[in-house]
Formats: sequence, C-alpha cells, structure tokens
Amino acid sequence: MHIKMYTKGYCSYCHAAKSLLKKRGLEYEEIPVSGDARAEQEMRELSGRRTVPQIFIDDKPIGGYTELVELDMEGKL
Repeated sequence: MHIKMYTKGYCSYCHAAKSLLKKRGLEYEEIPVSGDARAEQEMRELSGRRTVPQIFIDDKPIGGYTELVELDMEGKL
C-alpha cells in the first residue's frame, strides 16, 4: 500500500492524520504544500479539493482526516 498525503505545517488535521498512520505502523509520503504553488496545484488537480490533508492510497483519493478515520474504523487501513 502506498500512501501519499498533501499537508500544511499548521494544519491540526494533517498532524492527526500523520499520527494515526504512525500509530498503525504505516509509512507515507508527505508532500508539504505551504509555499509550494506547484504542489498545491497538483493536489487540487488530483483531488478536486483545496483543503488539507488530501490523502491518496495507491493513487486513489480518499479525502482528508475524517475519511482516513472511517477507513481505519472499518479495518481497511
């Protein structure tokens, strides 16, 4: 499973998502978008959303922290 997450440093939901993934022992690729217009544009094009975090599992957009928690509760992480 390949997890990619677009984040901003000040985002509490980003920190919570990273904490959950670490707790589950899952590695992830973090792409900070603060001050990086190219990365932020890429995130918007791939997800259709402007908010962070934007999380992708195996290149499929799953949404943000709330959706990540839902997957975890369903045992799908």
